[in-house]
Amino acid sequence: MSGILAGILYKHKFEPARVEAERLKKWLEDKGISVFMEEIYPKEKTNGCYEDFSCPDELKWAVVLGGDGTLLAASRKVGRHGVPILGVNLGGLGFLTSITLDKLYPSIEMVLSGGLELEERLMLETRVLRDEEEICRFQTLNDVVINKGPLARIIDLDIFINEEFLTTFRSDGLIISTPTGSTGYNLAAGGPVLYPTLSDFIMTPICPFTLTNRPIILPDSETVLIMMGEKSEERVSLTFDGQVGFDLVPGDKILIYKSESKIRLFKSPDQSYFEILRTKMMWGVAAYKQNGEH
Repeated sequence: MSGILAGILYKHKFEPARVEAERLKKWLEDKGISVFMEEIYPKEKTNGCYEDFSCPDELKWAVVLGGDGTLLAASRKVGRHGVPILGVNLGGLGFLTSITLDKLYPSIEMVLSGGLELEERLMLETRVLRDEEEICRFQTLNDVVINKGPLARIIDLDIFINEEFLTTFRSDGLIISTPTGSTGYNLAAGGPVLYPTLSDFIMTPICPFTLTNRPIILPDSETVLIMMGEKSEERVSLTFDGQVGFDLVPGDKILIYKSESKIRLFKSPDQSYFEILRTKMMWGVAAYKQNGEH
């Protein structure tokens, strides 16, 4: 196994993650495996949103220690380069970091033996055009959100699908979510849950003024164009995966479409997606308690 380069990416300013990362690094090196280790900083504010993370060419796979936010940041750093990711939950919900800490080393043994299954997840790419010049390009695993400022009124967003006008959303904002991100902000805003490996994405208005404006599921072959009114005075921001922010101005055009990159995640060896979903969403808890099950 000598010469394999494994990555360890751990949650910023979280001591349990740092301690576990050091322990894992030693365990891997004792097996003759080279290690690339780095602390992950998920949140940033930018007005020139081009991420250019360097990723070692020899990196074969990576372990992420933290929560789903840490994995989202890791997906932009190494995942979009095709590096398979094993997400280990040291955080909250853990839809993406589905491996529990007690299963970490058995799961890595399965990775090393080739016995742990991988699945691919859709990513979105967003471009922002201002005066017909590109000023931002970004890739996301979860969602892209257009949101009004805290004191702004309802915003008007003209929506085109493959250059065909669809409607004008008058709302507090708009969420464009991947299946992976469907259990996040999209779900809280009334959008549907999609199975994570589907090749579709969801457009969900946030608190629409017109109640007939409902979430729409689109195939990944479509391109969404969102235009802000030239005379709009509202403060509006664009957020990627809830972590990276970008300020929009009246007249900006936002293009959102399937990215050429896909994220590859190792599946939990002992939990199905539906078991994870049921557990995290607490579905059927009353029924289980009634039947005496826990």
